[in-house]
Amino acid sequence: MLIHLAVNNFAIVEHLDIELHKGMTAITGETGAGKSIMLDALGLALGDRADSGVVRPGSDKADIQASFDLAHIPEARNWLTQRDLEQDGPCILRRVITAEGRSRAYINGSPCPQADLKAIGELLIDIHSQHEHQSLLKTDTHRRLLDEFAGAAELARQVQLAAQRWRQTNLELERLSSNNSEQRARHQLLSYQIEERENLALGDNELEQLEQEHRTLSNAEQLMAACRQVLELCSESDAGNVLSALTTSLQRLNAFPGQGGAIHETTNLLVSAQIQIEEAVGELNRFLDHFDADPQRQQLLQERLDTIYSLARKHRINPQELGDLQHRLLDELEGLNAGDQAAEQLQDELNAFTRHFQERAAELSQIRHSAAARLSTAVEQELQRLGMPGGRLSIQLPATDSSNPHPAGLEHVEFLVSANPGQPLKALSKVASGGELSRISLAIQVITAQTSRVPTLVFDEVDVGIGGPTAEVVGQLLRQLGEHGQVLTVTHLPQVAAQGHQQLFVHKVRGTSETRTAVSLLDESGRVEEIARMLGGVDLTEESLAHARKLVAIANH
Repeated sequence: MLIHLAVNNFAIVEHLDIELHKGMTAITGETGAGKSIMLDALGLALGDRADSGVVRPGSDKADIQASFDLAHIPEARNWLTQRDLEQDGPCILRRVITAEGRSRAYINGSPCPQADLKAIGELLIDIHSQHEHQSLLKTDTHRRLLDEFAGAAELARQVQLAAQRWRQTNLELERLSSNNSEQRARHQLLSYQIEERENLALGDNELEQLEQEHRTLSNAEQLMAACRQVLELCSESDAGNVLSALTTSLQRLNAFPGQGGAIHETTNLLVSAQIQIEEAVGELNRFLDHFDADPQRQQLLQERLDTIYSLARKHRINPQELGDLQHRLLDELEGLNAGDQAAEQLQDELNAFTRHFQERAAELSQIRHSAAARLSTAVEQELQRLGMPGGRLSIQLPATDSSNPHPAGLEHVEFLVSANPGQPLKALSKVASGGELSRISLAIQVITAQTSRVPTLVFDEVDVGIGGPTAEVVGQLLRQLGEHGQVLTVTHLPQVAAQGHQQLFVHKVRGTSETRTAVSLLDESGRVEEIARMLGGVDLTEESLAHARKLVAIANH
């Protein structure tokens, strides 16, 4: 609830510092004293629009600070926690407007957008007046009030959650499905490429072996000629060859037996060379005996290599990378298959969320239709007591315009009212009279106060145009609301003011050069005098004082 309001240099207010309490607080004062100014200032702290005209003349800025106890407002605490704005102690909303028209907003000392003040303000307080800060003009509030009145707030939350999960799952499924045609085409291409690679059946080290054999066959004639020439030089030439030259050389050196040193070493090397040449000749002869320069084999090798090279060119890789390519293609295909499985799983989840939503929403819809009639009847009874004979409330439940799960459920909720007999039902936002709107709001709040999430209610001039017994009823209803939370009401009726648990007196203080507005918390005697003034004018009489004491005593009884 609102526990403190500090206003500095706002309009004709130089400085106000007000401690506020639980229950009903009546705000009274002389005409023109500025009873609504403190509510206007509170509205700015809650995110209302402002301009430089609100700054007190001669000041450079207006500064408004509202402090709230959030002990019993978990929604507001969660809101702050989600934005890392929570702190120990009260929640402090602050608004500063400069004389140049600039505006700054703060929540618990941290700068924030004006919209954030408005968002958290709607969780803290309802101002019932012609202000735009009026949640009862919003159909979302109508739905919440009906659901809370019906005891279906938790069921409504489950319906909203099911719709949100359906939407999130559907968005993810649409994201996967949006590329379906591309994925199918890619899947087909990958399958074809993998099959093509499998049909190639390229073995380990096969490419290296094929290329080696192909090079050998391609140079067959030159290779055989070179081999024969080497054989001729090494062993077959009658004109002289390497082996015969080595044999002659050994014979010459062996003619001097017993020689050591260099001659002995030379002899050993020549013997070794003779052995190696003979082995080389043997290898070449064996190669020539078994070598088959088969042109058909060469053609087959060429065709196999062409197939391998062509597949590598198609994928713009080196032929040696074809093995790695196969692994990459298989991994990508596996990823696409996993995507298909994920889509199937998402579709199953979507179907489950749809069924859950339909079951919960159908149950909620039945409860809403039943509770709507009871709430309408109860509010209409209060309207009669509030001096609106023939006042009607109709709760409309039009179906949502979407075939998909909607966070609101199967229907929207809207309150339509008729303030006077014979007038058509209209949306609350279309009610012309601010006083009528305030009393209609009061009637609705009285019925739903037990379940309301907003603990502080502000009523600005809800008693406009009424008097006598109706004024007393209004006061009783406001006090009744105050028993369950906090009610601030600006009033000019003594019957209403007397019902307050406490009373603030707004008055003008005239100095030598200026006039300013001040607010005082009245004690019991001060309340009696103020209510007597409201009853009988400026001059207090014993009769008006006695009447005032009686009104206060009845309210406190």
